[in-house]
Amino acid sequence: MPSDRWTDIGRLDDIPRRGARRVTRPDGLPPIAVFRTADDEIFALVDRCPHLGGPLSEGIVQGRAVACPLHGWVIELDSGRAEAPDEGCTQTIALRLVGNRILLSLPAIEAADGLHWEAA
Repeated sequence: MPSDRWTDIGRLDDIPRRGARRVTRPDGLPPIAVFRTADDEIFALVDRCPHLGGPLSEGIVQGRAVACPLHGWVIELDSGRAEAPDEGCTQTIALRLVGNRILLSLPAIEAADGLHWEAA
């Protein structure tokens, strides 16, 4: 089993407040959405709504949640859970901010294959 490692994916300033960026992954793995709140908190989720797989990175960030652009489900950024009455969960990805740099915790083999940062 590969160990996790921290991978630098970009700067906090690369993400607009109340916005997101998508990180593409190798081997067809689902992309990761990295969100920035109005208060400069950052969160990372697999970029798929638990309802129908909509791209959360294209949703509207409101407080510490994002509204899916397809059907309006609201997903909590810290847990990936859908807010009631909806049910479901999107996988969270560990990240941390070091200075102005965003680091994601990903399996070492995935990080070595390279990630690509793109606008959502």
